[in-house]
Amino acid sequence: MLKILIPTMMLFPTIWFSQLKWLWHNLMYNSMMIAMLSLTWFNLSSELSTQVNKFMGLDYVSAPLLILTCWLLPLMTLASQNHLKNNPTTRQRTYTLMLVTLQVSLILAFSSTELILFYISFETTLIPTLIIITRWGNQNERLSAGTYFLFYTLMGSLPLLIALLMLYSYNGSLSLNMFIINVPFVLENSYVLWFACMLAFMVKMPLYGMHLWLPKAHVEAPIAGSMILAAVLLKLGGYGMMRITMLLTPLMKELPYLFIILALWGVLMTGFICMRQTDLKALIAYSSVSHMGLVVAAILIQTPWSFTGAMILMIAHGLISSALFCLANMNYERTHSRTMLLTRGMQTIMPLMMMWWLLVNLSNMAIPPTLNLWGELTIIISLFNWSNWTILMTGLGTLITAMYTLYMFIITQRGPTPYHLQMVMNYTREHYLMTLHLLPMLLLMFNPELISG
Repeated sequence: MLKILIPTMMLFPTIWFSQLKWLWHNLMYNSMMIAMLSLTWFNLSSELSTQVNKFMGLDYVSAPLLILTCWLLPLMTLASQNHLKNNPTTRQRTYTLMLVTLQVSLILAFSSTELILFYISFETTLIPTLIIITRWGNQNERLSAGTYFLFYTLMGSLPLLIALLMLYSYNGSLSLNMFIINVPFVLENSYVLWFACMLAFMVKMPLYGMHLWLPKAHVEAPIAGSMILAAVLLKLGGYGMMRITMLLTPLMKELPYLFIILALWGVLMTGFICMRQTDLKALIAYSSVSHMGLVVAAILIQTPWSFTGAMILMIAHGLISSALFCLANMNYERTHSRTMLLTRGMQTIMPLMMMWWLLVNLSNMAIPPTLNLWGELTIIISLFNWSNWTILMTGLGTLITAMYTLYMFIITQRGPTPYHLQMVMNYTREHYLMTLHLLPMLLLMFNPELISG
C-alpha cells in the first residue's frame, strides 16, 4: 500500500516545484508509473482480506476500485491539458493539486478497515471535487451545481456519522473485523440504524429520487471533474453499501424491498429522460444514474452473484462513462456547444473519432462480449432468481439503454454537417486517451474474474 500512497503524495512537491513547460509531462509520467505499479494489486493472496497495517487492508472488493482510481489520474491529466492551457501557472498547479488530493483521499477511503477513517476519507473527497466544479466549470450555473452537490452529500452523510457514533458506543470499536462478531447480537431489528448507514451511500450512488445533484454537477464540471465523478466517486457509494450491507445483514429482511423497487423504477425513468435530452453531457449523466440503479438493486439483494455483477458493472461503467465524457468534451472543445443538434455530422469532419464513438457506445449498450454485458447479465439473473417480476423492469431498461445510446451515436455522428463547424484535426493525445480507456476493457474481457469481487 505504501509503495502506491507515498509516490502519490510525492506528486504534491513535484507539481508545485516543476517548471510550467514540464508540469503536465511530470504529472502524466509519474501518475502513469503509479497506475502501472497498482496493477500488482490484482495478484492478491488467496486469503479473503490482506491486512496492510492496523488501519488499512485490501481484499477482492477494494483492489479493483483502487486500481481504477490510480488508472484514472493519468487519463484526467491527458484530458485536461487543452482546457487549462490558457490559465495562469498558479491555477494550473492548483487544479492538478486538487486531482492528486482527490486520488489520495480515494485510496484511503477504499483501503481503510476502520469505519471512522473511511467516513473521514469519504467526506474529504467532497472538498477537491467542489473546488474543481465551482472554479473550473464552464457555465455560470456551476455555483448552483456546487451547492446542490455539497448539500445533498452533507445531508446524506450526517445520519451516517450519527450511526457510526452509536455503533462505537455499543461496540467500543469501529474496526470492520470486530464488527462481524459484535453487531448482530447488539442491534437486532434497528431499522433506523440501517437506513442512517445506507442513506449517505444511496445519495452518492445516486439512487433515483436523490439524483438531482448529479446531472447538474456533471454538466457544469470541467472534463476531469466529470471523469472522476462518473468513474470513481459514484463507485464510492457502491463500495460503502457493500461494506455496510455485509455488516448489518441480520438487521434487514423486508426493509430493502422499497429501495430495490425504487432503484429499478429509476432505471426506467432515467432511461426515458435520456430519450428526450438535447444536452450531450446531461444524457451521459442520466445514463450513469440508470446503470447505478441496477448496481443498487444488486447490492441490496445480497447474493454472491449479485455482488459479482455489481462489481463488474461498476468497473466497466467507470471506464466507459469516463470515455463518453472525454468524447463529449472533444466535441465541446471544437464546437463550444453541448447541444446535440448543433454538433451533428461529426463523422465527415473526424472519421477516425467516429470509430471511438462507435466502440464506446456499443460497450455502453452492453453488446457481447463486453464487460458491461457480463455485469448486467449477472445482475439480471440474480434479480430474476430473487423475484420473477424484476425481468420486466430490467428487460425494458436494457432496451431503453440501447435506444438512447444509438440515438446519441446517430445524432452526433450522422446527418448533414452544420456550416458553422470547421475542419479540425484530431490530436494524438486524444487517440492515446481513448486507447487507455478501452484497452483495459478489452483485456478484462478475457479474464473478468479479476474484477468479480
